[in-house]
Amino acid sequence: MTFAINREENILRFTIKRPEIRNAINHEVIDGLEKLVSTVHNDSTIQFVVITGEGDEAFCSGGDLSIFHGLHTAHEAFPMLDRMASVLYNVATLPVPVIALVNGHAVGGGCEIATACDFRLVSSKAKAGFIQGSLAITSGWGGGTYLLEKLARQDIAMHMLCESKPYGADALLEKGWATQVYDGDKEQALQSFLIEMTQVEASVHRAYKQMLIRKWIGQNLLGQIKEEVKNCSLLWEAEEHHKAVQKFLSRKK
Repeated sequence: MTFAINREENILRFTIKRPEIRNAINHEVIDGLEKLVSTVHNDSTIQFVVITGEGDEAFCSGGDLSIFHGLHTAHEAFPMLDRMASVLYNVATLPVPVIALVNGHAVGGGCEIATACDFRLVSSKAKAGFIQGSLAITSGWGGGTYLLEKLARQDIAMHMLCESKPYGADALLEKGWATQVYDGDKEQALQSFLIEMTQVEASVHRAYKQMLIRKWIGQNLLGQIKEEVKNCSLLWEAEEHHKAVQKFLSRKK
């Protein structure tokens, strides 16, 4: 199994379990995220959702290029991009706080997943960034839209997108992307982060989350994300993208 969903008291945890390829996303992991969403909506006793990766090297390295590189045209790429963007929007709009426990590097689509979460607890050893530009595409799962929405300064968000590189934990905290940076054990960091919030009734958290969701609905965030998906699919079929991916895969070999 490439993912695990575990219940720990009032916390539902989703773990990407592909450490051998830096927890890259495949179709089965997307299936798992859909299952996560369904589980939360069917259980009113869940207070928090945590998303993390197995091991201490990677949170998520984005889409598995060995699989998705087989998609050549915009027509072929769009369904995958649109499905994952829809799943991620459903994760972002879950009725409870969603925490990315960034145990290791979060790049490309992995950075998009973490950005869609409400909070990002980042290991001091981790790096994160929107590296899609180095592959001649934009973010395609909604991550760019979330970043521009969530960072206080849009110029910083734009700089992160346009530089297309990973940043260290301290820089991520300074930019406002990381909620907290932790040293050592990720479970202790999570417990410390939640200790105050767990004293508040879950119904209060859900009410505040609904405020945020109403704001996003009012500004048509999903429509903005759909435009991001469309633009990414058009760049996906360009020769520059396929050359960049082939160069990347050759370098890995």
